[in-house]
Amino acid sequence: MTYKDKVVLVTGGSKGIGEGCVRVFVEAGSKVVFCSRGQQAGKAMEAEVNKKGPGQSHFIACDVSQVDQIKSMIDATIAKYGRLDCLINNAGWHPPHKTIDDFSIEDFRSLLDLNLVSIFAACKFALPHLRKTQGNIINMSSLVAIMGQPGAATYVATKGGITSLTKALAIDEAAHGVRVNSVSPGNVYTPLWQEAIDAAPDPAKCRADGDAAQLVGRMGTIEETGKLCLFIAADATFTTGVDHILSGGAELSYGRKSRVS
Repeated sequence: MTYKDKVVLVTGGSKGIGEGCVRVFVEAGSKVVFCSRGQQAGKAMEAEVNKKGPGQSHFIACDVSQVDQIKSMIDATIAKYGRLDCLINNAGWHPPHKTIDDFSIEDFRSLLDLNLVSIFAACKFALPHLRKTQGNIINMSSLVAIMGQPGAATYVATKGGITSLTKALAIDEAAHGVRVNSVSPGNVYTPLWQEAIDAAPDPAKCRADGDAAQLVGRMGTIEETGKLCLFIAADATFTTGVDHILSGGAELSYGRKSRVS
């Protein structure tokens, strides 16, 4: 697949799934603008991927919990390239697991701003440009938006909001020729996963359990996620309002769920 000379904007693009998207789209010939809060990591990645090509990348420092910074990033993208063909809303965070008793109301509000309001804002500011190119939006949701997850009520709620927002926007934007889809990854091996492995009492068992949660016997890769996004953007032209599950079969079959021994 190629997406040559198309302009793509990826939020949270300096590590994890966002990094996978940046690398895959640059390899497909795209002009990729990506953001994160970490200036040093972003600039280092920009230099690295630009050496490989054949597309190009451009890093912009942006905290997506700040709406004014989102608007400035989109304005800067248009100023540099004159157009926008694809927006990949990937930036977000998964808090440590705990019950609702231990989450404050402010915890929930701040996570909503980071994980959900930021996507609403990015879509709002990008759509005037995407309508001109009949481009597309890909919102990064999560498998747990469908399945639920213990100790993650706030996170799951934000991801459920992303999936629902995607479907509603797909309806509205069809009149403008803009497709809107989401991707719901399951266990994809990222730096966040490695942090959990390192913090576990038995790191080897934690990694093995993570791999064993999928029917295919391993976690997904950031590149596999990027390739799915490339397919949605470049070739899946009859797809809109669809939540694309990337799970390795993690949600299939029965498993022990009761805590009763």
